[in-house]
Amino acid sequence: MQNQSYSRIPWNKGKLVGQKAPLTQQQIWSLRIRLEAAGNPRNLALFNLAIDSKLRACDLLSLRVSDIANGLSVQSRGKVIQQKTGRPVRFELTKRTKESVRRWIEVGELSADSYLFPSRQQASKRLSSRQYARLRRCGRPVTAAFQPLSGSFDLQSQWPLLTRRRRSESLA
Repeated sequence: MQNQSYSRIPWNKGKLVGQKAPLTQQQIWSLRIRLEAAGNPRNLALFNLAIDSKLRACDLLSLRVSDIANGLSVQSRGKVIQQKTGRPVRFELTKRTKESVRRWIEVGELSADSYLFPSRQQASKRLSSRQYARLRRCGRPVTAAFQPLSGSFDLQSQWPLLTRRRRSESLA
């Protein structure tokens, strides 16, 4: 067998691969301000809830209004069973997140048994993971902010790094 050199170019040449860097506090606040300025209560509620809850995208999108609110009164804590592990997860909501979710429920005219983030095409279904990914990638104000910073709202894998960085910054 003869040694032949292949001139094949690797698929990842010149591309960044591996885990993405976590969002910094400055980036999070920048995104919040952009979302507030854009005036889209759904995207703001989605982002704030993703940051506070640290849920995977599939768990975040499967939340119902009754999971975190009683009418227009949003609870301080939420509980959801993860689809991947089947374990219950509790999370706390900040005042800013509670206000953005309350506003979304009011503007979206959502009932207690409906999904918190319903599909626009079929009211009985939730926003799908595909629609969620498209929301991040197409030309809406939220995506221009998210595209260079993070691959997803799914911050569960990034959260330990983010909080570790925040603690080390406060100690310095």
